[in-house]
Amino acid sequence: MLRFFGGALSALLLVAAGFFFWKSRAESEQLIPPAPKAAALVTPLQPARASEPPPAAPAKSREEKRFARADKDDDGKITKAELLEPRRKAFAKLDTNGNGVLSFEEWAVKTAEKFSGADANTDGALTPAEYEATKPKARAKPRCSC
Repeated sequence: MLRFFGGALSALLLVAAGFFFWKSRAESEQLIPPAPKAAALVTPLQPARASEPPPAAPAKSREEKRFARADKDDDGKITKAELLEPRRKAFAKLDTNGNGVLSFEEWAVKTAEKFSGADANTDGALTPAEYEATKPKARAKPRCSC
């Protein structure tokens, strides 16, 4: 029974010590001078004009963005020249005699050169690793200029 009263008394003493410690910290925080009023430091903002709503940015669909990329002169139409222009360099690489016509022989020569360049062990067949070397190099996507 004596242990019970001793435990209760020590618990009350711990609660009282915690209370006095808490109160002493609260009183020391009041010694710090108050901060200046924020309203005196800030200038008032201009009121928003009710007559002019903010402009709305139209959301372009995926197809509208693709169309805009192909329409180089921004006239609202895609001409045959605009559509074929990005492919001219690749065609010129294959058209070795420069006559503007890609013959089967020109295509076959480039394809055979590509095959022999990829066939590292010269066995006449491409392994999966050799075939992977023939895939086009991934172009870095341009960063958004937002």
